[in-house]
Amino acid sequence: MERDWKRSVGGSAVSHIHYSVMKNEALKWLAPQKDNALLVDGTLGEGGHSHAFLEAFPTLNVIGLDADSSIQEKAKARLAEYGSRMKFQNIWFDDFFKTTQEDSVHRILLDLGISVFHYQQSQRGFSFAQEEKLDMRLNPQSGESAWDLVNSWDPDDLANVIYKWGEERYSRRIARAIQAARPVNRADELADVISRSVPPAYRRGRIHPATRTFQALRMQVNQEMPRLQRVLQEAFRSLEVGGRLGIIAFHSLEDRAVKQFFNHLHRDCLCLPEAPRCTCGDVHRGMLCFKKPLIPQPEEVGENSPSRSAKFRVIEKLIPQVDMP
Repeated sequence: MERDWKRSVGGSAVSHIHYSVMKNEALKWLAPQKDNALLVDGTLGEGGHSHAFLEAFPTLNVIGLDADSSIQEKAKARLAEYGSRMKFQNIWFDDFFKTTQEDSVHRILLDLGISVFHYQQSQRGFSFAQEEKLDMRLNPQSGESAWDLVNSWDPDDLANVIYKWGEERYSRRIARAIQAARPVNRADELADVISRSVPPAYRRGRIHPATRTFQALRMQVNQEMPRLQRVLQEAFRSLEVGGRLGIIAFHSLEDRAVKQFFNHLHRDCLCLPEAPRCTCGDVHRGMLCFKKPLIPQPEEVGENSPSRSAKFRVIEKLIPQVDMP
Protein backbone atom coordinates (compact mmCIF):
# COMPACT_ATOMS: atom_id res chain seq x y z
CA MET A 1 0.00 0.00 0.00
CA GLU A 2 1.04 3.61 -0.27
CA ARG A 3 1.82 3.87 3.43
CA ASP A 4 5.46 4.73 2.78
CA TRP A 5 4.75 7.84 0.68
CA LYS A 6 5.67 10.88 2.75
CA ARG A 7 6.50 14.43 1.95
CA SER A 8 7.30 17.57 3.92
CA VAL A 9 4.63 20.22 3.43
CA GLY A 10 4.80 23.39 5.46
CA GLY A 11 7.28 21.81 7.87
CA SER A 12 5.16 18.73 8.62
CA ALA A 13 5.12 15.24 7.17
CA VAL A 14 2.13 14.28 5.06
CA SER A 15 1.52 10.55 4.61
CA HIS A 16 -0.86 8.70 2.35
CA ILE A 17 -2.18 5.27 3.21
CA HIS A 18 -4.66 4.42 0.46
CA TYR A 19 -3.64 1.87 -2.18
CA SER A 20 -4.59 2.98 -5.70
CA VAL A 21 -6.28 -0.14 -7.00
CA MET A 22 -5.56 -1.32 -10.57
CA LYS A 23 -3.39 1.70 -11.25
CA ASN A 24 -1.50 0.08 -14.14
CA GLU A 25 -4.70 -1.01 -15.84
CA ALA A 26 -6.16 2.48 -15.48
CA LEU A 27 -3.03 4.04 -16.98
CA LYS A 28 -3.17 1.67 -19.95
CA TRP A 29 -6.83 1.91 -20.87
CA LEU A 30 -7.37 5.58 -20.01
CA ALA A 31 -4.10 6.84 -21.51
CA PRO A 32 -4.76 10.18 -23.30
CA GLN A 33 -4.68 10.09 -27.08
CA LYS A 34 -3.80 13.76 -27.55
CA ASP A 35 -1.77 16.53 -25.92
CA ASN A 36 -3.33 18.75 -23.26
CA ALA A 37 -6.18 16.30 -22.73
CA LEU A 38 -8.50 16.54 -19.73
CA LEU A 39 -8.99 13.69 -17.27
CA VAL A 40 -11.63 13.97 -14.56
CA ASP A 41 -10.77 11.87 -11.51
CA GLY A 42 -14.25 11.68 -10.03
CA THR A 43 -13.12 9.96 -6.83
CA LEU A 44 -9.88 11.76 -6.00
CA GLY A 45 -9.35 10.53 -2.45
CA GLU A 46 -5.71 10.97 -1.49
CA GLY A 47 -4.77 11.52 -5.12
CA GLY A 48 -3.05 8.23 -5.96
CA HIS A 49 -4.57 7.70 -9.40
CA SER A 50 -4.24 11.38 -10.34
CA HIS A 51 -0.60 11.36 -9.27
CA ALA A 52 0.10 8.36 -11.49
CA PHE A 53 -1.59 9.97 -14.52
CA LEU A 54 0.11 13.34 -14.09
CA GLU A 55 3.48 11.65 -13.73
CA ALA A 56 3.00 9.35 -16.73
CA PHE A 57 1.55 11.93 -19.16
CA PRO A 58 3.35 15.30 -18.95
CA THR A 59 0.75 17.33 -20.90
CA LEU A 60 -2.33 15.86 -19.22
CA ASN A 61 -4.61 18.11 -17.17
CA VAL A 62 -6.67 16.67 -14.30
CA ILE A 63 -9.71 17.83 -12.36
CA GLY A 64 -10.02 15.96 -9.07
CA LEU A 65 -13.41 15.67 -7.38
CA ASP A 66 -14.20 14.66 -3.83
CA ALA A 67 -17.13 15.31 -1.51
CA ASP A 68 -14.83 15.11 1.52
CA SER A 69 -12.83 18.31 1.97
CA SER A 70 -10.54 16.79 4.60
CA ILE A 71 -9.20 14.02 2.38
CA GLN A 72 -8.96 16.48 -0.51
CA GLU A 73 -6.54 18.56 1.54
CA LYS A 74 -4.22 15.54 1.65
CA ALA A 75 -4.47 15.24 -2.13
CA LYS A 76 -3.74 18.95 -2.60
CA ALA A 77 -0.51 18.60 -0.63
CA ARG A 78 0.48 15.51 -2.55
CA LEU A 79 -0.23 16.96 -6.00
CA ALA A 80 1.02 20.52 -5.43
CA GLU A 81 4.09 19.90 -7.61
CA TYR A 82 1.89 19.69 -10.72
CA GLY A 83 0.70 23.28 -10.38
CA SER A 84 -2.01 24.41 -12.78
CA ARG A 85 -2.22 20.99 -14.44
CA MET A 86 -4.13 19.80 -11.36
CA LYS A 87 -7.39 21.42 -10.26
CA PHE A 88 -9.68 20.49 -7.41
CA GLN A 89 -13.40 20.67 -6.71
CA ASN A 90 -15.07 19.77 -3.41
CA ILE A 91 -18.23 18.22 -4.91
CA TRP A 92 -20.06 14.94 -5.41
CA PHE A 93 -19.23 13.47 -8.81
CA ASP A 94 -22.85 13.27 -9.97
CA ASP A 95 -23.37 16.97 -9.17
CA PHE A 96 -20.22 17.90 -11.09
CA PHE A 97 -21.11 16.04 -14.28
CA LYS A 98 -24.70 17.29 -14.17
CA THR A 99 -23.43 20.77 -15.02
CA THR A 100 -20.42 19.85 -17.17
CA GLN A 101 -20.53 20.88 -20.81
CA GLU A 102 -21.27 18.10 -23.27
CA ASP A 103 -18.38 16.59 -25.26
CA SER A 104 -15.80 18.39 -23.09
CA VAL A 105 -13.92 15.61 -21.29
CA HIS A 106 -11.37 13.20 -22.80
CA ARG A 107 -11.06 10.66 -19.98
CA ILE A 108 -13.01 9.91 -16.78
CA LEU A 109 -12.01 7.60 -13.93
CA LEU A 110 -14.29 6.56 -11.07
CA ASP A 111 -12.88 4.36 -8.31
CA LEU A 112 -15.92 3.44 -6.22
CA GLY A 113 -13.95 2.06 -3.28
CA ILE A 114 -13.88 3.78 0.11
CA SER A 115 -10.46 5.15 1.03
CA VAL A 116 -8.45 3.59 3.84
CA PHE A 117 -8.33 7.13 5.22
CA HIS A 118 -12.01 6.93 6.10
CA TYR A 119 -11.60 3.66 7.96
CA GLN A 120 -8.40 4.57 9.79
CA GLN A 121 -8.22 8.35 10.18
CA SER A 122 -11.56 10.08 9.58
CA GLN A 123 -13.02 9.38 13.06
CA ARG A 124 -16.50 8.93 11.53
CA GLY A 125 -17.35 5.37 12.46
CA PHE A 126 -16.74 3.65 9.13
CA SER A 127 -14.94 0.77 10.85
CA PHE A 128 -16.76 -1.48 13.30
CA ALA A 129 -13.50 -1.99 15.17
CA GLN A 130 -13.17 1.65 16.26
CA GLU A 131 -14.57 3.50 19.28
CA GLU A 132 -15.89 6.32 17.11
CA LYS A 133 -19.21 8.09 16.95
CA LEU A 134 -21.45 6.77 14.20
CA ASP A 135 -21.47 9.12 11.23
CA MET A 136 -20.25 7.52 7.96
CA ARG A 137 -20.89 10.63 5.89
CA LEU A 138 -18.26 11.32 3.24
CA ASN A 139 -19.41 14.93 3.45
CA PRO A 140 -19.99 15.41 7.20
CA GLN A 141 -21.69 18.78 6.61
CA SER A 142 -24.78 17.41 4.87
CA GLY A 143 -27.46 14.75 5.11
CA GLU A 144 -28.43 12.18 7.70
CA SER A 145 -25.67 10.36 9.52
CA ALA A 146 -25.52 6.67 10.37
CA TRP A 147 -26.37 7.69 13.95
CA ASP A 148 -29.63 9.20 12.69
CA LEU A 149 -30.58 6.01 10.85
CA VAL A 150 -29.64 3.66 13.67
CA ASN A 151 -31.38 5.65 16.40
CA SER A 152 -34.46 7.09 14.74
CA TRP A 153 -35.53 5.00 11.76
CA ASP A 154 -38.43 2.56 11.98
CA PRO A 155 -36.96 -0.96 12.32
CA ASP A 156 -38.79 -2.16 9.18
CA ASP A 157 -37.26 0.65 7.13
CA LEU A 158 -33.86 -0.01 8.68
CA ALA A 159 -34.14 -3.73 7.89
CA ASN A 160 -35.07 -2.96 4.29
CA VAL A 161 -31.95 -0.82 3.88
CA ILE A 162 -29.72 -3.46 5.46
CA TYR A 163 -31.14 -6.12 3.15
CA LYS A 164 -31.18 -3.99 0.00
CA TRP A 165 -27.69 -2.51 0.18
CA GLY A 166 -25.95 -5.09 2.37
CA GLU A 167 -27.69 -8.23 1.10
CA GLU A 168 -27.82 -9.26 4.75
CA ARG A 169 -30.07 -12.29 5.35
CA TYR A 170 -30.49 -11.48 9.06
CA SER A 171 -31.52 -7.89 8.37
CA ARG A 172 -34.79 -8.01 10.34
CA ARG A 173 -33.22 -9.68 13.33
CA ILE A 174 -30.43 -7.09 13.30
CA ALA A 175 -32.86 -4.17 12.97
CA ARG A 176 -34.94 -5.37 15.93
CA ALA A 177 -31.79 -5.75 18.03
CA ILE A 178 -30.70 -2.24 17.13
CA GLN A 179 -34.10 -0.85 18.12
CA ALA A 180 -33.91 -2.62 21.49
CA ALA A 181 -30.39 -1.30 22.15
CA ARG A 182 -31.07 2.38 21.39
CA PRO A 183 -29.34 4.72 21.78
CA VAL A 184 -26.36 3.22 19.95
CA ASN A 185 -23.71 5.91 19.77
CA ARG A 186 -20.44 4.35 18.65
CA ALA A 187 -19.35 2.09 15.80
CA ASP A 188 -17.96 -0.60 18.10
CA GLU A 189 -21.21 -0.59 20.10
CA LEU A 190 -23.24 -1.15 16.95
CA ALA A 191 -20.93 -3.97 15.86
CA ASP A 192 -21.44 -5.64 19.25
CA VAL A 193 -25.24 -5.33 18.99
CA ILE A 194 -25.14 -6.92 15.55
CA SER A 195 -22.83 -9.73 16.65
CA ARG A 196 -25.07 -10.64 19.58
CA SER A 197 -28.19 -10.65 17.39
CA VAL A 198 -27.11 -13.27 14.84
CA PRO A 199 -26.66 -17.05 15.27
CA PRO A 200 -23.35 -18.26 16.76
CA ALA A 201 -22.37 -20.00 13.52
CA TYR A 202 -22.80 -16.74 11.61
CA ARG A 203 -20.56 -14.95 14.12
CA ARG A 204 -17.83 -17.45 13.34
CA GLY A 205 -18.14 -16.98 9.57
CA ARG A 206 -15.55 -15.82 7.06
CA ILE A 207 -16.35 -12.14 7.55
CA HIS A 208 -17.34 -10.14 10.62
CA PRO A 209 -21.14 -10.34 11.11
CA ALA A 210 -21.37 -6.53 11.07
CA THR A 211 -19.69 -6.14 7.67
CA ARG A 212 -22.82 -6.15 5.51
CA THR A 213 -24.80 -3.92 7.86
CA PHE A 214 -22.03 -1.33 8.01
CA GLN A 215 -21.78 -1.41 4.21
CA ALA A 216 -25.53 -0.89 3.88
CA LEU A 217 -25.61 2.01 6.33
CA ARG A 218 -22.69 3.72 4.58
CA MET A 219 -24.31 3.28 1.18
CA GLN A 220 -27.62 4.68 2.44
CA VAL A 221 -26.04 7.64 4.23
CA ASN A 222 -24.05 8.66 1.15
CA GLN A 223 -26.72 7.65 -1.39
CA GLU A 224 -24.07 5.67 -3.23
CA MET A 225 -26.24 3.67 -5.64
CA PRO A 226 -28.54 6.56 -6.67
CA ARG A 227 -25.45 8.72 -7.22
CA LEU A 228 -23.85 5.98 -9.32
CA GLN A 229 -26.96 5.66 -11.48
CA ARG A 230 -26.98 9.41 -12.07
CA VAL A 231 -23.26 9.74 -12.75
CA LEU A 232 -23.29 6.97 -15.36
CA GLN A 233 -25.64 9.01 -17.52
CA GLU A 234 -24.05 12.40 -16.90
CA ALA A 235 -20.42 11.33 -17.14
CA PHE A 236 -20.96 9.56 -20.46
CA ARG A 237 -22.81 12.63 -21.76
CA SER A 238 -19.82 14.85 -20.94
CA LEU A 239 -17.33 12.71 -22.87
CA GLU A 240 -16.08 13.87 -26.24
CA VAL A 241 -16.35 11.44 -29.14
CA GLY A 242 -13.50 8.97 -28.65
CA GLY A 243 -13.48 9.72 -24.92
CA ARG A 244 -13.42 6.92 -22.39
CA LEU A 245 -15.12 6.29 -19.07
CA GLY A 246 -13.45 3.79 -16.73
CA ILE A 247 -15.03 2.53 -13.51
CA ILE A 248 -13.55 0.37 -10.76
CA ALA A 249 -16.31 -1.29 -8.71
CA PHE A 250 -15.94 -3.38 -5.57
CA HIS A 251 -19.19 -5.20 -4.97
CA SER A 252 -21.85 -6.85 -7.05
CA LEU A 253 -24.49 -4.10 -6.80
CA GLU A 254 -22.12 -1.48 -8.20
CA ASP A 255 -20.59 -3.69 -10.86
CA ARG A 256 -24.01 -4.92 -12.01
CA ALA A 257 -25.20 -1.33 -12.54
CA VAL A 258 -22.04 -0.43 -14.49
CA LYS A 259 -22.20 -3.60 -16.58
CA GLN A 260 -25.85 -3.08 -17.51
CA PHE A 261 -25.31 0.57 -18.45
CA PHE A 262 -22.21 -0.15 -20.54
CA ASN A 263 -23.90 -3.08 -22.30
CA HIS A 264 -26.89 -0.89 -23.09
CA LEU A 265 -24.64 1.69 -24.75
CA HIS A 266 -22.70 -0.98 -26.61
CA ARG A 267 -25.61 -3.07 -27.90
CA ASP A 268 -28.59 -0.79 -28.44
CA CYS A 269 -29.13 1.16 -31.65
CA LEU A 270 -30.39 4.74 -31.76
CA CYS A 271 -33.95 3.98 -32.84
CA LEU A 272 -36.80 4.61 -30.44
CA PRO A 273 -38.04 1.52 -28.57
CA GLU A 274 -41.43 1.68 -30.32
CA ALA A 275 -39.87 1.68 -33.82
CA PRO A 276 -41.03 -1.40 -35.81
CA ARG A 277 -37.54 -1.89 -37.26
CA CYS A 278 -34.05 -0.39 -37.09
CA THR A 279 -33.54 2.58 -39.40
CA CYS A 280 -30.32 4.00 -37.95
CA GLY A 281 -28.06 1.34 -39.44
CA ASP A 282 -27.50 -0.20 -36.00
CA VAL A 283 -25.38 2.69 -34.77
CA HIS A 284 -24.06 2.15 -31.26
CA ARG A 285 -23.41 4.88 -28.74
CA GLY A 286 -20.47 3.22 -27.04
CA MET A 287 -17.90 0.48 -27.52
CA LEU A 288 -16.73 -1.81 -24.74
CA CYS A 289 -12.94 -1.71 -24.60
CA PHE A 290 -12.97 -5.32 -23.39
CA LYS A 291 -15.88 -7.72 -22.90
CA LYS A 292 -15.15 -9.09 -19.43
CA PRO A 293 -14.05 -6.84 -16.56
CA LEU A 294 -10.38 -6.70 -15.70
CA ILE A 295 -9.42 -7.88 -12.24
CA PRO A 296 -6.25 -7.19 -10.22
CA GLN A 297 -3.14 -9.23 -10.88
CA PRO A 298 -2.14 -11.77 -8.19
CA GLU A 299 0.82 -9.58 -7.22
CA GLU A 300 -1.51 -6.67 -6.45
CA VAL A 301 -3.86 -8.83 -4.41
CA GLY A 302 -0.85 -10.08 -2.46
CA GLU A 303 0.14 -6.49 -1.63
CA ASN A 304 -3.40 -5.27 -0.95
CA SER A 305 -5.94 -7.99 -0.18
CA PRO A 306 -9.07 -5.71 -0.38
CA SER A 307 -8.30 -5.22 -4.08
CA ARG A 308 -9.31 -8.82 -4.76
CA SER A 309 -12.95 -7.80 -5.26
CA ALA A 310 -12.20 -4.98 -7.74
CA LYS A 311 -13.58 -5.08 -11.29
CA PHE A 312 -12.56 -2.54 -13.92
CA ARG A 313 -14.72 -1.74 -16.96
CA VAL A 314 -14.09 0.84 -19.69
CA ILE A 315 -16.34 2.16 -22.47
CA GLU A 316 -15.52 4.51 -25.36
CA LYS A 317 -18.00 7.05 -26.72
CA LEU A 318 -18.65 6.61 -30.44
CA ILE A 319 -21.08 9.34 -31.46
CA PRO A 320 -22.02 12.87 -30.34
CA GLN A 321 -24.59 13.21 -27.58
CA VAL A 322 -26.90 15.29 -29.79
CA ASP A 323 -27.51 12.27 -32.02
CA MET A 324 -28.87 10.20 -29.14
CA PRO A 325 -32.59 9.74 -28.56
